[in-house]
Amino acid sequence: MVVSLALLLLGAVAAVAAPRLLARAQWPEREPVVALWVWQCVVAAVLLCFALAMTFSAAAAWQLVRGNVFAPAPHAVVEAYALGTYAQWSAATSMVLAACGIWTAAMLTREIHRARARRRQSRKELLVRSPVLPGEEPDGERLVVIEGERPDAWWQRGTHPQLVITTAALRRLKGRQLDAVLAHEQGHARARHDWLLHCSAALATGFPQVPVFAAFRQEMHRLVELAADDVASRRFGRLTIALALVELNEHRGVFGPCPTPDAQLPRRVDRLLSAAPRLTAGRRLRLTAAAALVPAVPLLVAFVPGLRALG
Repeated sequence: MVVSLALLLLGAVAAVAAPRLLARAQWPEREPVVALWVWQCVVAAVLLCFALAMTFSAAAAWQLVRGNVFAPAPHAVVEAYALGTYAQWSAATSMVLAACGIWTAAMLTREIHRARARRRQSRKELLVRSPVLPGEEPDGERLVVIEGERPDAWWQRGTHPQLVITTAALRRLKGRQLDAVLAHEQGHARARHDWLLHCSAALATGFPQVPVFAAFRQEMHRLVELAADDVASRRFGRLTIALALVELNEHRGVFGPCPTPDAQLPRRVDRLLSAAPRLTAGRRLRLTAAAALVPAVPLLVAFVPGLRALG
């Protein structure tokens, strides 16, 4: 029971402290891909804390679970965890944590189903506005141009992704700006950013009071756009993608004095034009390695009693 409480405490502290620490850091703006990795490792560590706490609580409450979890372990290791104490509290804790796990899976399943439904509806609407011509592959990867008075471009996700762009956008985009927009959207598709958005939305929807999950969703929406901007800027230049963003979004009023839902766009353009230098390769490697070690902390807490017994 002591190990379960330690894991619960560790998970709670990480859930509250991690968003504050990452919010103070200045480097995520310069290295959004590394920041995405760090956030994933932090959330994985929090989830691992609760999963391990559930496992040890269930092992303390029920002999059947204990026999399966500690089947290959020596008797001294089992004794080190003192699993026979607080059986009632352990049973209640494991049931609550199991319910949370089931709820998380349900939220993720619902989010995926909703995304698929939105995608199917979007494809139906796209086929109405841009029907497949005779001899054209219905599921081929292609650039789809549709009539539209407002400049817009988006990536149609799915098994066969497509870039959809309006005629107004084609009139406004100059030079290689269209190629930069295509590279931006392809950056989303290749990195599978949609899965990060689905997972973060499921966790934040299922547990809205947990700070790390709410911050995870907010940062995923921001960082995936910065990462895709960097993909486009490395191929076509920062100025090109910045001008393309302005041309595509100027009509939305996002660059005015009044805040809008797309208020991050001016910051993205400023970031591209300021051309802040990237972190050194050594620092990027250190941040990546340090983040990879974060999920190992709950494992270390869980295995300490057993390792001491063996030592």
